[in-house]
Amino acid sequence: MEEKIRVLVAKPGLDGHDRGAKVIASAFRDAGFEVIYTGLHQTPEMIVDAAIQEDVDVLSVSVLSGAHMTVFPRILDLLKEQGVTDMHVIGGGIIPNEDAEKLVQMGVGAIFGPGTPTTEPIAYIREWYAKRKPA
Repeated sequence: MEEKIRVLVAKPGLDGHDRGAKVIASAFRDAGFEVIYTGLHQTPEMIVDAAIQEDVDVLSVSVLSGAHMTVFPRILDLLKEQGVTDMHVIGGGIIPNEDAEKLVQMGVGAIFGPGTPTTEPIAYIREWYAKRKPA
């Protein structure tokens, strides 16, 4: 039996636009991933707690509010504080390319912008997971 990749899809802050998060969560599920969706209005602390509790491989964060330069660093800091070193953080939303590059330099694996086909983050996660797991 093939091991399922566990992904938590999170929607931080006061942003109530969750269509993209729901679309990607469904696409991940359709791709065979085990998906946990946090719902709206989550704090970084709530997101990290859920990701640790659910023992996910990937934490996917959807940010449309413009708070990405606050939310992602806080999530990365909280994971580090908790000693979590094997959870991959990715994201999507309305994030300028310049900020996306900075977030990747901080430790976010990848940022997927508006209009990205769902096949891209799915392929990215599968590739990352294959490299991570010993043969």
